[in-house]
Amino acid sequence: MSEMAATPVPLPAKRRGAQLLMLALAVGITMFAYANVGLALNGKVPAGMLTYGLGLGGFMLAAYLVLAKWAPWADPLILPLVTLVNGIGLVMIYRIEESHAIGTGGASATNQLIMTGIGVVLFAVTLIVLRDQRALQRLTYTAGFVGLFLLISPLIPGLGKTVNGSRIWIGFGPATIQPAELAKIALVVFFAGYLVAKRDVLALAGRRLLFIDLPRARDLGPVLITWAVSLGVLVLQKDLGSSLLLFGTFIAMLYIATQRTSWVLIGILLFVGGAFLAGQIFDHVQARFEVWLDPGRQEFFDRQLGGSAQLMQGLFAMGAGGILGTGLGQGHPYLVPLSFSDFIFSATGEELGLTGLMALLMVYALIVERGLRTSLAARDPFTKLLAGGLSFLLAWQLFIIVGGVTNLIPLTGLVTPFMSQGGSALLANWILIALLVRTSDAARQPPPQAIQNEGLTQVFQR
Repeated sequence: MSEMAATPVPLPAKRRGAQLLMLALAVGITMFAYANVGLALNGKVPAGMLTYGLGLGGFMLAAYLVLAKWAPWADPLILPLVTLVNGIGLVMIYRIEESHAIGTGGASATNQLIMTGIGVVLFAVTLIVLRDQRALQRLTYTAGFVGLFLLISPLIPGLGKTVNGSRIWIGFGPATIQPAELAKIALVVFFAGYLVAKRDVLALAGRRLLFIDLPRARDLGPVLITWAVSLGVLVLQKDLGSSLLLFGTFIAMLYIATQRTSWVLIGILLFVGGAFLAGQIFDHVQARFEVWLDPGRQEFFDRQLGGSAQLMQGLFAMGAGGILGTGLGQGHPYLVPLSFSDFIFSATGEELGLTGLMALLMVYALIVERGLRTSLAARDPFTKLLAGGLSFLLAWQLFIIVGGVTNLIPLTGLVTPFMSQGGSALLANWILIALLVRTSDAARQPPPQAIQNEGLTQVFQR
């Protein structure tokens, strides 16, 4: 019994208090920032601070209770970290809404809080209904069909809507949703199930070129099909973000499954080559790359649709913020069009500075790191691929949007996860976190024998 007592298995209850404390800290930081905005703008604490605080805190408490009951072994850091970035996004949207400037009419902290509540409901439903993530493997091809249908649904006449030059929305009366946000999760499930079944074949080496073992020509089919679909999204829907997100995630999961660097190189060459070819043939793709290469050009700056004015304003805002920022409520984020959605990262950079942006990126990096750790700890191939794919999807989306607003890569139109205002993206990301939590619970749960031994140890210790 002494040997068993020396290496006890930690029970979930021992971590729940710390997790609840971290959640309270995340809500507390959000409310502190909220108060700072009110003091800077009006010289007093906002009247609705208690309502927002209780609302956000109540939603996260509900999420915690569901997680504690239905996923007790899940990583305790994921939910508090997501709460923090969701809360900071809520503060920035409130700050932009209170500016009452032209172009900020779409900003609504109340709507964002409501959508956060719906997101938490979907988070809870996902955890309660999906008790074992391996059940999704049986739905591999169903998930693929659903994901593909959602991806192309904006092209259906009478259903799809064109907004800001991109046909990525579908409408039902006054309501609109962006189906690609849900499609990306369904496609990750499909990729995970497909690659588990085909990884041995895809890992086989063909000819060797220099220091790289190339795959066999007959195995290039899945990559070519995914490449064609991603280019179709780029050309037909004018959606560079979803195109890059889809193809990049598939290549990353393919690498996780096969450990073949050649797949990554082939994927990069295919996408760069396809995008270059599309730029030579289609005017809207060429225009996007021209703006990226020379955003300060007066012709591009004055262009009404697809111009560089918004990008340049965002760059100026981050430059004005400097290292420490102007302070919450003391910048001019309303000068950046869509600062509450596509360019919320730029608006945050102006008021929190480079220091604040780096802190936010570290929070995101921690969420991704916990997901990748789950992937490494998973006991079955499907869970390993699913956790790795979801983690990469979140990291890749963040890279695409941050790279776009900083002009590192062409601007894509994606939004910052959990921060930007937008119902479709926020709801989809809460479902993504629920799946990540479910895989984490499965990966971290000790074998039944270890739990039984721990129980016996505690009995004898008493």
